[in-house]
Amino acid sequence: MFDNFKSVWYSLREIHSILREEGLKLAKATKTIRQALHYPPQYAAYFAANQVLFNLVVAFYFEVIQAHEGILALKNKGALTALEKLTHTTESNPNPIMPLTDLAPDIPAMFRRAAINAALGSARSFFSSLNKWRARKEKHEAKQTKKGKSRPFRVRPPVPPRSWNKAAPFYASLWRERCTRSIMLKVWTGSCWSWLKIHTLGRDLPDGDLMGSPQLVRKGDRWWLHTPIEKTFEAPAKVIEQLTVADTRICAVDLNLDHHLAVCSVQTVDGTILTTSFIGNGTAVAGCRKKLLGRIARNRSQTGIIAENEQDNADLWAKIRHVDEQIAHLVSSRIVQFATKHGASILVFEHLGNLRPEQGKYSRRGNTKRAYWMKGRIFRYSKYKAWNVGGIITARVNPRNTSRECHRCHGLVVRYNQGQPQEGYTPGAALCFCPQCQMRDHADRNASLRVGQRLIERTQAPLKEKPHALVRRAKREPKGSGVGISQDAKRQMGPSIPAARRGDHANGHGTAQRGRRRMGAPLSDIASQLRIHFE
Repeated sequence: MFDNFKSVWYSLREIHSILREEGLKLAKATKTIRQALHYPPQYAAYFAANQVLFNLVVAFYFEVIQAHEGILALKNKGALTALEKLTHTTESNPNPIMPLTDLAPDIPAMFRRAAINAALGSARSFFSSLNKWRARKEKHEAKQTKKGKSRPFRVRPPVPPRSWNKAAPFYASLWRERCTRSIMLKVWTGSCWSWLKIHTLGRDLPDGDLMGSPQLVRKGDRWWLHTPIEKTFEAPAKVIEQLTVADTRICAVDLNLDHHLAVCSVQTVDGTILTTSFIGNGTAVAGCRKKLLGRIARNRSQTGIIAENEQDNADLWAKIRHVDEQIAHLVSSRIVQFATKHGASILVFEHLGNLRPEQGKYSRRGNTKRAYWMKGRIFRYSKYKAWNVGGIITARVNPRNTSRECHRCHGLVVRYNQGQPQEGYTPGAALCFCPQCQMRDHADRNASLRVGQRLIERTQAPLKEKPHALVRRAKREPKGSGVGISQDAKRQMGPSIPAARRGDHANGHGTAQRGRRRMGAPLSDIASQLRIHFE
């Protein structure tokens, strides 16, 4: 299947160039395939020596760029040629200004060029930050001179990298004979350049996509092979263009803290509701995390003073991070799979950017805070996975009152639990009822439908006119008349506060959960799609 990667790579490049010539607008999606390596114990020292040499060469070329800053004005290809003329010895260039042979002899050309590209990226980043700092300093000094003050500019300038720890990539001539379970790499062993055959474990490389240069990456005591894969597809239309078609399908997602981590609903632009999926068991996730945080709190109370620069309860913290990371990947994968299965081209989330936990015990507050972090991870992971799966665009909408409004008539709903009276609004309750249109539904499903409708309303609503100026300001006297206008506020009430715009809780979002658990059970005809077990 992978007997000849280079021929496949060149054929795919030709196909993509032909498509570009025909005028098709293409989009790219890049992902990294990480494969564990199986190798003899002595190979670990060889990989470390190869990475040390690579970083030495990168540091060398960074110094060359610092000495010849004008190189950064060139494009990458021209900058690479200029740096090779300054450092590489050839028949036409026998005496370079800063020879690379003083650092290490017989460095392969592709190894050298990989180091040059890495140094160029770091140099462009550093000098961009330095130029911004210089502009800020000049602006500050000009402002001080204009006002006649002498306040110094105390912002420190950026400094060049003091240490280098870049992973060494393997360009075309540094690897060969790649098949399903092995690859040959040209590695500096500390004394010579040698070809090493290494066995790869894990997932296979997808067939039909462009493969980039693999990299050796160290994680702890083990080495992994990271291979970037580039997928090219026809670029999707913008959201505002897709929403002009009535058959466009939207997958709206309502993220929660408890019971259901995510509720997804697919609907069309014309309002047809197709299907809904309830994903995850948030109560089990929150309970596992809270139990681990409680252990950490008890251990801290017994330990006392912790040594400086030491991580307390490292194993428990690692377990919490790994659980949150795993759940975020599982839920985001299920969201994207659900959207792909039902042909959705747009993925919609609420914009939950300013969530903060309520005051309380350490374990409860820390649990809520990490649940908010996991929400952000689910959004980020869903965004890149949806794009990689075939160009599904991700959007976000205002979360205000998404669970308080009815998805049919947009009136205010009553939220309650099973067996409770259908009156008032209980944050976190499972069921909802609309007195205006008699709608009865699961509260999270209703919220997800409102999330999707809000995106449609945002793009199809007419443009708002600029508000007219107040009559008092329209008839104010000119400045030269000497008549002043009072700027005192006319209203008796105080200014609006964030809590008034955020529903029940200033730190909550549109679903108004207040960090409480959802006590209602899901509807009997909708089963939970994701079951996660903990030890």
